[in-house]
Formats: sequence, structure tokens, C-alpha cells
Amino acid sequence: MATPAHVAIIMDGNGRWAKARGMPRLAGHRAGVEALRKTVRAAPGLGISYLTVYAFSSENWSRPKSEVSDLMGLLKMFIRRDLAELHQSGVRVRIIGDRAGLQSDIRGLLDEAETLTAANELLTLVIAFNYGGRDEIVRTAQKLAAAVARGELDAEAISAESFAGALDTQGIPDPELVIRTSGELRLSNFLLWQAAYSELVFLPCYWPDFSREHLAEALREFAGRERRFGGLGGQDVASRPAAG
Repeated sequence: MATPAHVAIIMDGNGRWAKARGMPRLAGHRAGVEALRKTVRAAPGLGISYLTVYAFSSENWSRPKSEVSDLMGLLKMFIRRDLAELHQSGVRVRIIGDRAGLQSDIRGLLDEAETLTAANELLTLVIAFNYGGRDEIVRTAQKLAAAVARGELDAEAISAESFAGALDTQGIPDPELVIRTSGELRLSNFLLWQAAYSELVFLPCYWPDFSREHLAEALREFAGRERRFGGLGGQDVASRPAAG
């Protein structure tokens, strides 16, 4: 079975999961963290080398302050509680998103997670935090424009490949598969550049109910699809155009 090296997940439905059970939204987010732990543990055994999760979007700041505070607390708890286990298991942590303006203690935890696990090779866990696809593209364009203004880069030399190399995900292959839970059918500003040729699988379950079996189901769906990359089908992967 063809297995994607990189799977990205939009972890959606925590609040609705809690509401359906008459519980506060925080309970749904806590259950979602547990689902994330299970998914990280299952991924290497299913042949996945990169797992990207949409933890907190740049639009999530518009939620009630109490919920944002709860989400920040859960992030801190996840890193403090799970970082040692992730490191011991051989998981490398990468953070993508805009860190400008984040509280210093959160930035410190994110930096610590990346530094401690930098040499690990079993699985790369990419956490999209304070992340938005459009924001990432704008920040990258600004970075390249500044390099041009300083005379360090010729504008004509900017290509899809060089642009991709300046994104938050530099050094990380594009995801072959993007999964979204909760039944919603959209990307919600997630990996807009990187997901240009990703297969999309939408599952009806809420994220707290996501299990190894759901992940395996999505992988089977992926394996049954023909990836043409704009060609006519039957195209050898080695001959396809390089993704950004």
C-alpha cells in the first residue's frame, strides 16, 4: 500500500464534541490533546515520517479570551508533560507560524522543544501554532522583498522552489495527504502553498474521537487514489514536477 511520508491534520470538532456531551469546551480541547498523543504514537508504525497538526490558527485569537487562555494553557501542559517522552521516543518537534508577539514563556517552550529534539529522526512532528497559510505567504514575500531591497537577491531569481525554501516549512516535504475531522470540507487557511497537490480526506468524526483506525482508514483512502500532478495518469513519481 502506498503510504504518504507526510500527513497533515486539521484537528477539528473539539468544541462540538464537548457540547454533544453537555461538557465545557475545555473538556473537548483536553480530549483533543489525548487524541493527538495517540496519533503521534501511531504514526511511525503506519509508515509516516512527518506529521503536521493545526494546533492554533492566527484567526483563533478572535475566540473568547477565556478559551484562548485555556488553549495556551493546554499547549504549555502538552510541551511540559510530553516533551521528554517525545524526545525519548525519537520524535523531532518543529514549530511553524508567527512567533512575533507571543508571550515570552510560550516562545521559550517552543524554542526548547525544537532545540532538545533537533537530532531525532523517528518522526518529525510539525506543530502549526499561531499559523495561517496566507500570513505565512505574506511573511515570506516580505522576507524575500527585503533581501531584494538589500541587494542580496535578484527579483528574477525568485522561483517556486526558492519561495518554498523561505517558508516556515523549509526542509519539510509537502504533505501528500491532508485530513480534516468533524465533517467540514475546507482547508481553513492551512498549508495553502504546501497542499497544492495534496490528497484531501474529510472524516465525519470529531477530533477527540480520532483513533489509529481513523488514521489507517484515511491512509487506505489515499492508497486508492491516482495522483496525476496535472498529468494524464500513470506518471512515474520520479518524473513529476517538483512540488514547491
